[in-house]
Amino acid sequence: MDYRLAAFLALLTLSMPGYSATEKGSIKSGPVEVPIEIARPSGKGPFPPVLYIHAKRGFDDVDRAHMEELAAQGFLVLGLDWQSGHFIERWPDRHYPETEPDVEAALDALLKHPDACPIPAGVVGVSRGGYYAIRLAAKRGKDLAAIATYYGHFQNPNAPEAQQLFSIAPEVLSLTVPLLQIIGDMDFELRRINNGRAFYALVEKGATVELQVYPMARRAFDFRNDATPEEKIAAKHARAKVKRWFYQHMKLGPDGRCP
Repeated sequence: MDYRLAAFLALLTLSMPGYSATEKGSIKSGPVEVPIEIARPSGKGPFPPVLYIHAKRGFDDVDRAHMEELAAQGFLVLGLDWQSGHFIERWPDRHYPETEPDVEAALDALLKHPDACPIPAGVVGVSRGGYYAIRLAAKRGKDLAAIATYYGHFQNPNAPEAQQLFSIAPEVLSLTVPLLQIIGDMDFELRRINNGRAFYALVEKGATVELQVYPMARRAFDFRNDATPEEKIAAKHARAKVKRWFYQHMKLGPDGRCP
């Protein structure tokens, strides 16, 4: 290899973001103590802020690994545990509106973090976290730059069966924040249908939306223990796609730094 190319690649590697560490703590949301974790990139801040909202399966090591990947891409990532502060068991079958202020409090904590750039945040919503993301956007859209959902909910889990089958949440129709939807084509049928309905509704109103469907990919394709070779490729592609989505809509430079 030409020594100049080798030197350039070495310099590029040193200048690329990497994951540094995760801090654990809590924030107050009214009377509730909400556990949070913050994954920080290596190097000197400030960094573009990303709020991470976990699925109904509960906040666990899968979420930590996802947050660390985002931090390695250069984002300051704050994830909250919206269940344990309210003593909600894993896999709840309904939505708990009383947890929504916790998500908003987490956004406030992220935007005020000393290592966060003073810009609107990106949001990653996983499954049920996608519903929290659109609810947050309906209330705090000016504080959000972009949303990325992995097999996200686009209907209120508490809505009657007919609404689950034939409509989407009203918050979708008021969405002004750019939305990236990620889902596998072997996910559960109703989830795929609701993602599709949300996509077409947003296209029809001229919103900024993109739907990425991965062939041969099941629910949770990005972290399954039994992931197929195709699902592993899809997971890698999805992580890179979300990164580009945030770079574009958070108006970051080629090096991932804030404007």
